[in-house]
Amino acid sequence: RLQIPLLYGVDAVHGHSNVIGAVIFPHNVGLGCTRNPELVQEIARITAIEVRATGIQWTFAPCITVPRDVRWGRTYEGFSDDPQLVGLLGAAAVRGLQGKDLKHPLAVLSCSKHYLGDGGTTFGTARDGQGLDQGDTRVSEDELRRVHLAPYIPAIRAGTASIMPSYSSWNGVKMSGNKYLLTDVLKKELGFTGFLISDYNAIDQITEDYKTCIKMSINAGMDMVMVPSNYRNFIQLLKELVEEGEVPMSRIDDAVTRILRVKAAMGLLDDDWSPTADRKLHELVGCEKHRQVGRQAVRESLVLLKNENQLLP
Repeated sequence: RLQIPLLYGVDAVHGHSNVIGAVIFPHNVGLGCTRNPELVQEIARITAIEVRATGIQWTFAPCITVPRDVRWGRTYEGFSDDPQLVGLLGAAAVRGLQGKDLKHPLAVLSCSKHYLGDGGTTFGTARDGQGLDQGDTRVSEDELRRVHLAPYIPAIRAGTASIMPSYSSWNGVKMSGNKYLLTDVLKKELGFTGFLISDYNAIDQITEDYKTCIKMSINAGMDMVMVPSNYRNFIQLLKELVEEGEVPMSRIDDAVTRILRVKAAMGLLDDDWSPTADRKLHELVGCEKHRQVGRQAVRESLVLLKNENQLLP
């Protein structure tokens, strides 16, 4: 049997925020105000260094959502409501995180999210029936492509090697089980060769029966599933689905190939790979040079409003 190294991921969406002393940068809504892709790339590069200092090789960033309603509580995660700007800065973040070579000791695997339309949900379609989060994006395919899919094209061209489907739905179909968008559009049409990782317990929301959730999501194109606590049941049920012919072995082979391809590109399959963090990087975490970039980001994110024509209340 092959000993396949694990991937360890962290939500470093505005710096390595779970580590004391790490540099915290403005959220994406602030970085969008800078309109500075070079600065965003440098911020992502610094974040990658501070993440690698703790032995982690994967970050669930950048968030390339396109928020369309400011009542959404996660609006701050998006760079802008302008798809072109989101695409520009999202691709810059991917380049900063991954660098030119995923094997580089200061590179981390990026994960562009949340695919697709998480920022375009209709008010009142949230799971509790009141707000917007994890709701239903009720738009035409033309609008979905023009607004919400657009930023993923430059992210894929920049080399993002993993993508996280959203909790949300498109016209009533949960993204975690949408074969058309996950396989036909993302993998085939756009040529995405990396792997898809589900959001936290996201496949559970597809339907009431958990085994059916697994079947629908894997067959739709989900390659890796984030199952924090129910993983033993998940593994058993997925094995049953394969044995029963409900999930074809070709789909399993495709998912495993995609995951191993990325791990190989990261050097995780090399004989000299080590899971131990480079302790020499510890002194760089929160260093003054990194904090200077953080201060620059804050300065450039400031927006001055001029009160013309009674614009302000």
